Amino acid sequence: MSHSLNMVALYTIVRREIARIMRIWTQTLIPPVITMTLYFVIFGKLIGSRIGTIDGGYTFIQYLAPGLVMMSIIQNSYGNISSSFFGAKFSRAVEEMLVSPMPNWVILLGYVIGAVVRGLAVGALVLAVALFFTSLHLKHPLIALLAIILGSTIFSLAGFINAVYAKKFDDIALVPTFIIAPLAYLGGVFYSIKMLGEPWQAISRVNPILYMVNAFRYGVLGISDVGIGTAFAVMGLFVAVLSVIALQLLKRGVGLRS
Repeated sequence: MSHSLNMVALYTIVRREIARIMRIWTQTLIPPVITMTLYFVIFGKLIGSRIGTIDGGYTFIQYLAPGLVMMSIIQNSYGNISSSFFGAKFSRAVEEMLVSPMPNWVILLGYVIGAVVRGLAVGALVLAVALFFTSLHLKHPLIALLAIILGSTIFSLAGFINAVYAKKFDDIALVPTFIIAPLAYLGGVFYSIKMLGEPWQAISRVNPILYMVNAFRYGVLGISDVGIGTAFAVMGLFVAVLSVIALQLLKRGVGLRS
């Protein structure tokens, strides 16, 4: 396919994914906002008022806000692409895309962009909710933006890979419950890993969500538990590795062709 036709194909997939998000907005956008609002009320206001200030003199709810925004972004990016691509696989629409002249990278990029759009939309809504509870001033806007795009992309790719291997809808729900949720809770969303003793600090440093949360927190508040260069290197590595795996799965048609 020519470059112009590739762009048409990419635009078509992205437009379909965004239309899907907006068509069922009461399921894709509202529930995570309600959930995160409860986090702000319970952890931010009720518990946070008893904790006092955290690193840099920030209140607990200010420290918590970037973590909750990032957590909502990665959960919804993952959830969007895993359910959407599995649905396409279940309806056998994926087979039509695979036999078309459309390159595999166009298929992958289209679904990833759609998932990132949902992640960013939910993140913006959660950030707006956070501003009802506390004040935030972006210290490094470009770093914050890059962090959420990379974090969203990583879990979009992970969701894509999960959807490729999934044989039923229950397989889609296993990863958020048993992998993403524990990683998020142990990834510095609610606390600084400096508060942990060993070996828990060392264990936390192999958690990819730690680097996503801290990169975004640095962009918002200017504080981080890890080096920013290290955080972006880890995220870049995950994007590269997961992209290669996803493209290889598409090329081989693993779990896609009957």
